[in-house]
Amino acid sequence: MKIIADCGATKSEWRILHLDGTADRLVTGGMNASTMSADAIAAIIAETGKRISATDSSAAEIYLYMAGIPSDELSGRVKDLFSVHIPVSKIEINTDLTGAARAVCGHGPGIAAILGTGSNSCQYDGEKIVKRVYSSGFILGDEGSAATLGKLFIADFLKGLVPEAISSEFSSRYPSDYGTIISNIYRSEDSPSGYLGGFAPFILEHYDHPYIKKLVDGNFRAFIRRSLKQYDTDTYEVGVVGGFGHALQDIFGHIASEEGIRISCFMKDPVDGLVEYHRLSHP
Repeated sequence: MKIIADCGATKSEWRILHLDGTADRLVTGGMNASTMSADAIAAIIAETGKRISATDSSAAEIYLYMAGIPSDELSGRVKDLFSVHIPVSKIEINTDLTGAARAVCGHGPGIAAILGTGSNSCQYDGEKIVKRVYSSGFILGDEGSAATLGKLFIADFLKGLVPEAISSEFSSRYPSDYGTIISNIYRSEDSPSGYLGGFAPFILEHYDHPYIKKLVDGNFRAFIRRSLKQYDTDTYEVGVVGGFGHALQDIFGHIASEEGIRISCFMKDPVDGLVEYHRLSHP
């Protein structure tokens, strides 16, 4: 049995590959090694182990792809927690960026890009990441992401630079006074990037407006020029994972083509590509 999980900040997608070739799907709470406590992650792992043991008791190879930077200590603890419920023959914990690379590149070389609430990218040689341009988060980077698009829009909105018709509609649909916006970004215990990324659907409703089109296209161009073009794009295609990139694949694909970037695929959920990667891996 192989257990594969793509763990994001808000949810974790699990696939359990049984020896007979069938696969089960589980969805649990999100896990981020950099922002969540070990106890919070442990609680999710413990519950998941219980649910899996009810469907299969064979020895498991476990492959977790997690946002943040997993530590050796966390890896050992996760193995111990799973072992309480099912026999574990192997456990491997990697970053979500490695997961993205394996999902879109498989066992060959290529370039992977994550376009979701945040953004990230790397060049992959078929076994490991060989070059990475740091995303730097939504304050210093994350170009191309939903959060950065929201940040650009809100910055213009607060300075009165959004066209009147769009600004008025935004104010009628969202709490938009200065104090509320500033509090949600700088003082809230919730994710500021999630808050900003939540405005992306509204912004994209108005993509036909020249102001919005310039904002959206410029966000993608910044990601391509500041990140993707630092890789060997003359040789390798770029595979894109993430719901934001998948939803806007026509727009991003057009801009990428204009910038000389070749796209191999758009994949909404990297776990689907990871299932194929591990199906083809040696047992």
